[in-house]
Amino acid sequence: MQKLISLTIIFFLTLTYSSCQKKQPLMAANSSFTETDSFKSYWYNGLAEINSYQLSQSRYGETREGKAVLIFVTEDFSEKKQVKLDDQPAAGDHKISVLKMNFTKNFVTGIYPYSMMLSAFTPISSNQYPATLKLTMSSQEWCGQVFTQVNWKDKKYAIQSNSYFEKEGDEQKTVPNVLLEDELWNRIRLGPEALPTGKVILLPGLFYTRLLHTELAPQEVNLKKEDFADSIRYTIQFEKAKRTLAIVFEKKFPFKILGWEEQFTERSKPVITRATLIKTIRLDYWTKNKNEFNYLRDSLGLQR
Repeated sequence: MQKLISLTIIFFLTLTYSSCQKKQPLMAANSSFTETDSFKSYWYNGLAEINSYQLSQSRYGETREGKAVLIFVTEDFSEKKQVKLDDQPAAGDHKISVLKMNFTKNFVTGIYPYSMMLSAFTPISSNQYPATLKLTMSSQEWCGQVFTQVNWKDKKYAIQSNSYFEKEGDEQKTVPNVLLEDELWNRIRLGPEALPTGKVILLPGLFYTRLLHTELAPQEVNLKKEDFADSIRYTIQFEKAKRTLAIVFEKKFPFKILGWEEQFTERSKPVITRATLIKTIRLDYWTKNKNEFNYLRDSLGLQR
């Protein structure tokens, strides 16, 4: 479905920020999730879902045109090592089936390009494994590069962050068991009926915190889910940071993400970042690494 032409989000920050300690920190994500026949035939057939988007990314107070890609695929993951398994039999009880999201953004600011990538690894059986196990994010541009990794460990999240900026530098810390903004894309695909609404404590997205050079720390947010004829809009409102992220996705399985809109303040100015779906294809892209497959990028609107 390609009915989405634009995403218009109007929000009013009228609520007063209150103590985070009074809010429920984590949803019971997909507490009744079961793998239906439709789910198995779509996600366990050896193919990945690749989605390309036209991106209008705000950076340095101006809008930059670029491309974004969301890739979703299931894979076997090590609960203990938190890496993709090479030797599955040796993993034993530590083997977990996860939904992996790879999220890329590419855009240019003046003379120099940005290349950003985020990965999220969320267990499919959230009844047994309720927490997303790992996030990674890297960003490269001509000034330098940054990298952040978040791992689920001892019922909290361990964060390792490395940056070429002096005020950020290299850092290690932990945060409590909270919902992650970057896992919500996977939660949508696993079943939007379990998405939380109302006030929760959430760890902001790694793209946003790095681009805006803000502290990666849990915040109170307000979550809202709105139904339309063929789609659902899921809105995350950061009350203290004056930021809103709205994700629009199909109402029916497999809940394909149609686009998103992000509003925030950059250099004291309100700005908007938008993305709209170009095309979706499903294939085993890891086997398509020869020059003869370059046409597939063109089919996604990702011209060389």
